[in-house]
Amino acid sequence: MNITHDRVRQQIVNILRAWGMADDLVAITADAMVETDLLGVDSHGISMLMTYEARKLEGKLNLHAKPTIVRDTPAMALVDGQAGLGHPVSVFAMNLAVDKALKIGVAGVGVRNSHHFGATGVYARIASRRGVIGMVTSATRGITMVPTRGKIPVLGTNPIAFSAPAKRNRPFTLDMATTTSAANKVKVYDLNNKKLPEGWVIDGEGRTVTDAGKALAMMREGNKAGGITPVGGMESMASYKGYGLAMMAHILGGTLNGGSFSPIREKSQGDKDPDNIGHFFLAIDPRAFRGEGEFENDLDEVIDILHATPPLDPERPVLVAGDPEAAERESRLKNGIPIPEKLDRHIRDICARCDAKYVLT
Repeated sequence: MNITHDRVRQQIVNILRAWGMADDLVAITADAMVETDLLGVDSHGISMLMTYEARKLEGKLNLHAKPTIVRDTPAMALVDGQAGLGHPVSVFAMNLAVDKALKIGVAGVGVRNSHHFGATGVYARIASRRGVIGMVTSATRGITMVPTRGKIPVLGTNPIAFSAPAKRNRPFTLDMATTTSAANKVKVYDLNNKKLPEGWVIDGEGRTVTDAGKALAMMREGNKAGGITPVGGMESMASYKGYGLAMMAHILGGTLNGGSFSPIREKSQGDKDPDNIGHFFLAIDPRAFRGEGEFENDLDEVIDILHATPPLDPERPVLVAGDPEAAERESRLKNGIPIPEKLDRHIRDICARCDAKYVLT
C-alpha cells in the first residue's frame, strides 16, 4: 500500500513521542526519516524503527540526548551525540560545518557517540541547499562487509555522500554505500519477499546467497562467516577500491572522531554500552575558490553536457547523480510512500508495544 508522506511522518512522530523523545528531537528525526523515504531509500526511513526499538529496549539509546560541542575552532568542531539517535546530531553538525565554512571557506565537524543516522545524502543535501559543497561519511555498527579476498565480514557498509550546488540544475548528489548493497537494503528485499540479486551476499564459502531472509540471519551472526560484498564484487580491482572506500569512510567517520570499530567494539564494550558510531561532515564554500556564481555556472555546464550525452537506449537517458532520487521524490510526493505488508505489521506491533496511535491507513 502507498501512504502519503504526511501520514508516514505522523506515524514516526507518534512512535518517537511514545518512546519519550523530546518534541524538538522528534521533529528533526521524523523530517530526516520521511525525507529518506521520499528519496526512495526505503532501507533507511520508517523501516529503521524496528532497529531503533531494539536499541531502545537494549538500553543503549538515549532518547533525551542533546548534541554537545566538546572541541571547537574556527575551522572544526567535535560534537558528542550523547548516545542519541544520529539524526538530530547530524543535522546539527552539518549546519555547524556550513556556518563555519561560510565564514572561513572550509570546515569539518566530527561526531562521536552517535547511533544510526539514516541516509547519508540527507545531510549532504543540507549543505548544497545552503549554497556550499557538502561531504559526509560515517562509521557503522554492523559487521557486514567481507573484505576483498576475505572469508568473514569485518567492516560495515560505511557510506559516503557528496552534494554540490548548481544554479539552473538540481545539486549533484552522490549517496552510496561502499558495499554492493547497503545492509538495510537486504532487509527491504526481505520485507518485500524478493530474492536478492546474484553477487550481493556470499556465504562463508564464497557462494552467492539470494534468499534475503537467510542473508539477514547470517548477517546477524556478526563476524562469523559470509556477508555483503564490497562495491565491485569480490575478485576485481574495483572490489579492492570499494573496500578501500569503506576504510576511508570509517577513518574519517569513526577513527578520526573516536567512534568505535565494530570488531574491536565486540571485544571491548558491554551489551548495554551505546553503539558509539562516528560521523564526519565537511563543508566547502565555492566562493573561497571562485568568484560569486562561477562554480555553480561551470557545474551547470558539466551537468548539461552529461545529460546531453547520446544514450545507448533512447528510452533510458544518461543520468547524473541525484536524478533517480529526485524523480522518485516527485513521484512519492504525488503517489505516496510504499509500505509493504510485512513492514506494516512490524509498525502495528511497535505501536501496540509502546501505546502509540497507528495511522498508516
